Amino acid sequence: MYNINRNVYGLNKRGVIMKILFAKGLSIVTVSSLLALVGCQTSSSSESESNETTPSSSVSEDSSKTKEQTSKSDTHESEHEHNHSHAPDKEAEQIYAGYFKDSQVKDRSLSDWEGDWQSVYPYLQDGTLDEVFSYKAEHEADMTAEEYKKYYNKGYQTDTDRIVIQENTVTFFKNGEEHSGKYIYDGYEILTYDAGNRGVRYIFKLVEETEGVPQYIQFSDHSIYPNESGHYHLYWGDDREALLDEVINWPTYYPSGMDGHDIAHEMMEH
Repeated sequence: MYNINRNVYGLNKRGVIMKILFAKGLSIVTVSSLLALVGCQTSSSSESESNETTPSSSVSEDSSKTKEQTSKSDTHESEHEHNHSHAPDKEAEQIYAGYFKDSQVKDRSLSDWEGDWQSVYPYLQDGTLDEVFSYKAEHEADMTAEEYKKYYNKGYQTDTDRIVIQENTVTFFKNGEEHSGKYIYDGYEILTYDAGNRGVRYIFKLVEETEGVPQYIQFSDHSIYPNESGHYHLYWGDDREALLDEVINWPTYYPSGMDGHDIAHEMMEH
């Protein structure tokens, strides 16, 4: 609106000048020259205003000391990194595929996983995810649909059907009971898989011993920097190092507001 008003102002200004100059008997050539000058000034002002930019600020982050480990066998993370990316460019695609530099990895806070989450395991059990396994068998051809279902049955298996994360409190819902604990950030670990790509586990430690909750939880969601998670694989237990070797079971959680068919379609779109 501001630029439009300036242009209108310029036109009015030209009209006033014409009246004055013709009243004084100046030549058409002189009038044209002056009008051109006014037009240039108006155009220049408008262009200058439209090109103004707002300065951006940057925040530096200190990443925790990393520890590279090689897994004993290929994991779900290494096999399927490429399926979880909405990456807008090649560099981001590479990161989501598990190819990145240590310097690109940044610390993350528990707020990246804040929300109400449901396990996908019940949807595997009731057949809702069968279309996902058929789709994978058709498009990836690594296994049959039945083999994929068997593979994911081991990966998704859990009796913790819901997790709620709010600020630094994590609540686990298991067998009709719920237990909560407060967690603090305990750094990240970079894992190298047999396939050659890598993944990052973000680790949180229980603040004080609490009944019914694990000492450590480790998130893997195929991201390596602060980012609001759309789903995640979670590892938990009381031995930090032993959890890093877990390659068979990776309970997976999606927002509780999604139904089984929404989750299935989301999986296929990735």
